[in-house]
Parts: sequence; structure tokens; C-alpha cells
Amino acid sequence: EGLIEFYDSFKEMFEFFCKNTTIHGTIRLVCSGSNRMKTAFWTLLLLASFGMLYWQFALMFSQYWAYPVVLTMSMHSEPKMFPAITICNLDPYRFELVSEHLVQLDRMAEESITFLYGINTSARLFHMNDRNIHVQGLANLSRSGFKLSQNFSLLRMLDLRSGKKHSSVGFRLCNSTGGNCFYKTYSSGMDAILEWYRFHYMNIMSQLPVIVNISRHEEDIEDMVYSCQYDGEPCRPSDYVHFHHPVFGSCYTFNSKGTDPFWTATKPGIPYGLSLILRAEQKDHIPLLSTVAGVKVMIHNHNQTPFLEHEGFDIRPGIATTIGIQQDEVNRLGGNYGKCTTNGDDVDVKLLYNNSYTLQACLHSCFQHIMVQECGCGYYYYPLPAGAEYCDYNKQPAWGHCFYQLYNRLRNHHLNCFDQCPKPCRESLYKVSAGTAKWPSTKSQDWVRQALRHQNGYNSTSNRKDIAKVTIFYQQLNYQAVNESPLLSENLLLSSMGSQWSLWFGSSVLSVVEMFELLVDTLVLSLLFCYQRLRAKKTLRVSAPIPS
Repeated sequence: EGLIEFYDSFKEMFEFFCKNTTIHGTIRLVCSGSNRMKTAFWTLLLLASFGMLYWQFALMFSQYWAYPVVLTMSMHSEPKMFPAITICNLDPYRFELVSEHLVQLDRMAEESITFLYGINTSARLFHMNDRNIHVQGLANLSRSGFKLSQNFSLLRMLDLRSGKKHSSVGFRLCNSTGGNCFYKTYSSGMDAILEWYRFHYMNIMSQLPVIVNISRHEEDIEDMVYSCQYDGEPCRPSDYVHFHHPVFGSCYTFNSKGTDPFWTATKPGIPYGLSLILRAEQKDHIPLLSTVAGVKVMIHNHNQTPFLEHEGFDIRPGIATTIGIQQDEVNRLGGNYGKCTTNGDDVDVKLLYNNSYTLQACLHSCFQHIMVQECGCGYYYYPLPAGAEYCDYNKQPAWGHCFYQLYNRLRNHHLNCFDQCPKPCRESLYKVSAGTAKWPSTKSQDWVRQALRHQNGYNSTSNRKDIAKVTIFYQQLNYQAVNESPLLSENLLLSSMGSQWSLWFGSSVLSVVEMFELLVDTLVLSLLFCYQRLRAKKTLRVSAPIPS
């Protein structure tokens, strides 16, 4: 009796609730009892309000469970670390171990171009390269028995489209049984020749042992970088690391770790950036591996593998290029609000790169794992999983057929790599703007050459065709942060529910407690009435006379 109200009937309980509750409109159900029309009207109105209220609740919960996000942008200004800069000389090594096969490939390319276009390229494109790299202890592998395949000859094909003749150039690929063949064709003969050359080049380079330490055979950085200054100070030997790319050649990454205070950017502007004078000679250039002359440059985050084929840009020889960079930071929520990863530990794909997680590193690793599984060998441009070997059409004749089909599936998002590889939850993006000018000028090129000759052994006599200058700097130290935040958080959801409750009933949380109290009283009163009926029936049976 101290916890609940006792009523003689449900009607009495309902009238008490309507007269004393803080919910607006309920008292009209009692006060208008003598007018059935008004009672019916207010009853329908309250039921409609309840319906509208819970319809709005359903909309809010469906929106909340969709986990939408809103982007907020903020500007920050503070000293920060200069990004990592990677430069490559577009001059890959011709290892002595495979030099004979590269010479044969050049001859095959010359014959193919002559067959397709009737052009004699021997004097203009190809030459014997004297700068072969010798790997000690592996000379006996030059007799490994590898042979360039003649089964992938370049062909010209004619097809009719819209009543007009169109020619394409490509080469034929078949599976391991010689069936399911298709032509890897290009509308541009130049693209077809470059792809055909790279295809054979990968098979040749797969003969090199994976354990070869290419860095030992690299010339000093002074042979590529004639001058290096950051913030007016000369660069130090500890400021760069070296690696070799099979297409882009000898590469150096400056400020790769991002932990040296020397590379802290305190001021914006050209004088406070990284200034490089680079060697851009073409005498050792492999013309069909890359048609670009100059230097490949990429600006990227620290501890990140540079994927120059996707994000790098080219510096022309004989040109001074100034590159201004502006940094943006993106912070994603992750969890229910979107798929992202903090450091890649929760990703199912095992990364084949030793640097930090990036989307490209994950996609390349995923593709390599699938290729090793389905094709039986690995793509030469990507690192290998443990126990795998690079593809060689002497051992795996159909690997090209398998690779190009897999790559088309990846490009069309038919592989699950894009599902398995989320974006990083936090990443820095660099927007660049560039300006160019001839360098050195006609009047200054003589003394610039003399200065480089005395200081760096520069011995070229060409007209600005073998050197380039690049300056990379922060345009501004302030950066823009783009942050994801929930469009409908828990607090906002409760606030919206309270607003809807007040709109339709003009009440508060205490009104909800009153409704809960009404339900409890109804339940208890129902139990009491049931108990009284059962007790009355039992008493009636006991008091009934026993027939004689």
C-alpha cells in the first residue's frame, strides 16, 4: 500500500491519471466526458500524436543506425616536419648477370619496331651499355639456361568500328593448355611496345636472386645530386636512404623517418625549402622501359613506401622547377561510421612492405598474395611472400595470361582487395603547385657548368640537357584538418527525442515516468483483481452445502 495506489476500478485509476499527469491534453478526456463527440475527438487527437511521435522516433533511430558523418574543417598553424622526398634518375641498372638477355631484348624490340613501322631504330634508340653491375659470386648464373620467348610477338590488328578501319597493336596470351587466348592490345602502338618490352624485361629480371643487395653497387649520391641544401644548410649523409627501382632506377629518399630536428620547417617560402641540382643524363637510359627524360620526384609521408608509378611526377632537364606544397590532414572515425585502420594490424592482408600502412601498400600486397596463389608466382615489381618466386615464362609459360586477367579484375573492383584494404584512419595529403623556368639561362650556363665541373666532376658539354634544378618548399605552415564527426551522436539523439516529445505532448522526462507508473499500477491492479476472483471462487466452493 505504501508503494502503489489502490483503486476500485480501472476507470478510477485512468481518471486520476488524466487529471494529475503533466501530459497535455489528457485532462480533456475526463472533462469532456459528458460530450462524447469531444471525448472521441481528443482521443483520436492523442492517438494521432502518439503515432506521429513514434514515427519520428523511428526515423531518428533509422538515421542514427545508418551512422552518417559530417565533415568539419579547421585551420592550424605550427612548425612541422618537412615531408619525405624521393627522387629517381630513371636509369635502372643493367646487371652483368642478365646483360646478354637485355641486349637480346633490345634487338627483338628493334626488329619488332622495324616490322610494325619500317623504322630502323638501331642508331637512334639502342646502344651497348658499358655500365653493367657485377654481382660477385653469381657469375655462374649467367648460364642459367634462360631464353627469351618468341611466343609473344607484337602484331598489328585491324578492326572495323562505325564503318571505319582502326588498327591496334598487341601481343597474344594463352593459358597453360594453349586455350582461352586473348590479345593484349592498345590503340597506341607506343603503349603496346612499352608494355611488351616491360613484360619481357620482368622475365629477364626475375633471374636475379632476391637477396642481391643492390645498394652496394650504387654510385655515390654525388653522381646524381650535384647540390643539396635545406633551409640554407647543406644536406648531410644521414639525411637520405638509397634503394633501386626496376623501372625508375637509382632512388634516394630524403628525411625518410621524419625524426631529425634538422628537417623541422619553421618558415614558409622558397629560401627555407629543399633545393637540389640533379644529374639528368640519358646516355645510360633504357629507351623502351621509360620514354621520359629527366628525374622522377615524389612527395610523401614519412615511413611510407613511395609508389612512384602512381603518385610521382617528372622534372624536365634544363629546367628549374619550384614546387610549393600545402598539407592537409584527414581524420576518419572508423568503427560503425566507416571502415578504416589505425596502423594496419587489424587488416586481414599481410603487408609485404616494411614501412607503415598505406592503401597502396595493402592493395599491392593483396594482389601479390592472390597472384602467387592463382598463378603460382609473383609479379616482379612487388615484394614476394615467403617461399614464393618471381614469374618467369620459361618456368610458368602462362603467367602473363593469368596476370593480365587478375589485373583487369582488380581494376574493375572484382577482386576483394578493395574490401580487405581500408583507408588509414589518419593520413596526411600533400597538394602541390609547380612553376618552371629555363635553367641555367643562356648567359649563366657557362659559369654554372664550370662551377659544377670543379666541384662535382661535371663533364658534359650539352646545352642544358643533362642537369635540372628543383626546389620544394612549404607555401604556408598552416594546414587544413578535415575531421569526421557523427551527424547524430547519442546526446543529439536524446535531445532530438526530447524535442519531439515536447512538440507533440508538451511534456518532459517526468511525464515518461508518470506513464511508466500508470503501467505498473495497471499491472498490479490486474493481479489484485485476479487474486480476488480466485479467492472468491475458492470461498464459494467451501461454503457450498454438501448434498445428502
